[in-house]
Amino acid sequence: MSIRRALITGGAGFIGSNLADRLHAAGTEVIVVDNLRTGRMEFLAGLLGRPGFTLVRGDVLDAEVIGPAAEGCDWVFHLQANADVRGGLDHPTLDLEVNTVATSRVLEAARKGGVKRVLLASTGSVYGEPRCFPTPEDAPFPLQTSLYGASKLAGEGLLAAYCTGFGFSGVICRFVSILGERYTHGHVYDFYRALRADPTRLTVLGDGKQTKSYLYVQDCVSAMLTAAEHHADDTGAAHVYNLGTEEAISVDESVAVITGHLGLTPLIVHTGGARGWVGDSPLIRLDTTRIRSLGWRPQVTIREAIVRTLDWLDTAEVGAPG
Repeated sequence: MSIRRALITGGAGFIGSNLADRLHAAGTEVIVVDNLRTGRMEFLAGLLGRPGFTLVRGDVLDAEVIGPAAEGCDWVFHLQANADVRGGLDHPTLDLEVNTVATSRVLEAARKGGVKRVLLASTGSVYGEPRCFPTPEDAPFPLQTSLYGASKLAGEGLLAAYCTGFGFSGVICRFVSILGERYTHGHVYDFYRALRADPTRLTVLGDGKQTKSYLYVQDCVSAMLTAAEHHADDTGAAHVYNLGTEEAISVDESVAVITGHLGLTPLIVHTGGARGWVGDSPLIRLDTTRIRSLGWRPQVTIREAIVRTLDWLDTAEVGAPG
């Protein structure tokens, strides 16, 4: 895929920095905008100071930051977001501001900067608790179960409207949870930290039967680029893709992989109930037929992705307990 110049919002984060590496290695000039609240400078260590890479430290909510960064770009990859699904009810306006309003600011910056191609990182959480599994992109939407999912769905609507109104080429990628190098939050991270702090006991939210699909970060990046390449010149429409695997794994099965790889046999304590928290979906499994039809296939299994994540946490400062 040939992209001359790309803006990545949230490009110092887990997925964004891996995307930045991939694009830069392919010869793309990469501009990253990140406020570094959750993004990490060390994730950009291989790019800082190199020709063809620019880091803009700032917030996409600030038009004076995002506007100049978007000018002259072929693509905007909008990955910046608040990804703390569990904390949404504690800060009810955070998802609205950081996900929905921020998406509006990015789209307007793209329009003013002459950018016509935008990829939005969305989430399988927009399906709430669907009745159909694996869940296809055109499944009827149930009631939203999290402020995070609702804010992402609103962002999708904004992108679709800009595609129709301003002739954008839009790609919406609904992720399952992503695993791999530079992973900084989620169940593998939480369990890893807990076990390093106390290898004799592990508390699991819910009943441990919650079953979900996961995707390795490099497979995720490949899928995003595949979809972007396919729709680079498809103006006036937003195309939606589920990104995941055909596999799924329960929380208890995931715990078994984690403890087995770490060589531990802790006492497992379940807090009970079908959900780990309000808004937690007991089953997430997405139909990926649409992205597979473009020739993409995941290369790493869920279990291998968990192991690679653990190995990275073992060598990264982010994984140290404390």
